[in-house]
Amino acid sequence: MAALSLTLGGMIPLARRNLLHDRTRFLVTVAGIAFAIVLVIVQLGLFVGLTQTTSGVIDHSRADLWVMARGVQYFEVGFPVSERKLYRILAEPGVAAAEKCLVQFAIWQRPDGARKNIEVIGFDPYAGLAGPWNISAGSVADLEQQDTVMLDEFYRAQLGVARLGDSVEINGVRARVAGFTRGIRSFTTTPFIFTSFSNALQYTHSRADQTIFILVRAAAGANLEDLKRRVAVKVPDLAVYTREEFGRRTRNYWLFTTGAGIALLVAAMLGLVVGGVIVAQTIYAITVDHQRDYGTLKAIGASNRFVCLVILEQAVISAIAGYAVGMSIGLAIVRLSRSWGAVILAPWQLAAAILALALVMCCGASIVSVFRVLRLDPAMVFKE
Repeated sequence: MAALSLTLGGMIPLARRNLLHDRTRFLVTVAGIAFAIVLVIVQLGLFVGLTQTTSGVIDHSRADLWVMARGVQYFEVGFPVSERKLYRILAEPGVAAAEKCLVQFAIWQRPDGARKNIEVIGFDPYAGLAGPWNISAGSVADLEQQDTVMLDEFYRAQLGVARLGDSVEINGVRARVAGFTRGIRSFTTTPFIFTSFSNALQYTHSRADQTIFILVRAAAGANLEDLKRRVAVKVPDLAVYTREEFGRRTRNYWLFTTGAGIALLVAAMLGLVVGGVIVAQTIYAITVDHQRDYGTLKAIGASNRFVCLVILEQAVISAIAGYAVGMSIGLAIVRLSRSWGAVILAPWQLAAAILALALVMCCGASIVSVFRVLRLDPAMVFKE
């Protein structure tokens, strides 16, 4: 290392040379960081995917307010509400439109006789306040016909559907597949089946004068919070939420009340800890191996700042190398997950956040080595 310059330009070559001096150790470090990155991106990707999956129907609706029975904690399970409440809400100034939305579990019988639990979502195709999105075949207008349903392409094999027009039974009532969506998943893994409200009544054997949700669209220029308060006064025995509030309520239930989200976040943190421990061990071992060299640098005039920056450079190089490998593997898993039941999403914001986490993790892991170098006595190089 005698030929190395004591300038900032010499830090990266020095750091790189120290790391590559023992290539096996460096590869182990990169592998450890990559493993941590893969674990973090998969777990956080699942978390992001679940936040969108759990409230997808709510978030993609065009309703400003969701009205429901008190005590409903999430979208999938609600309690019957009298249809008369709908007409009370429609009479309130500032309400442009309101429609009923039925959400009920049912039994889907495939052509081969096998059965599958499904969740029927009945809505008014004319009003357009709720319904499917990302439609890949057919249209919402097709659901205006009697006995027609729409499902996601992902569930075709599970539900025994080969093509448009296939006939099945829902709770003993004939249903014809009129369309497909792409990417609409259910957190409970129970497929969503979209149909008109009148069809949904038949499939779920529900009473015609009851619904589960009442969806409200505010008139142009209406103050939403004021309208929410007035609707709540109009139907005091019901709960009224904005779209954002009900979406957040549903997400919080599945991700935190059930513990699913906490488990994913804990697993991601464990990945960071594993990666941090590996990096700390490696950089500390390199520091010990080269402590006489660092002592020599300090003896010929190198400042503590320069030597510490060399160690931090080693951490940054390790982080970037591990991130590149781990992110490549992680993105491959994300792509493969499109054909799995799990929804893993990795937007660029998440990728950037993970890079920042990797840098913080590796730089933090180098602190022990930095403290050791700060305590080095330059006179040690003259001792046997």
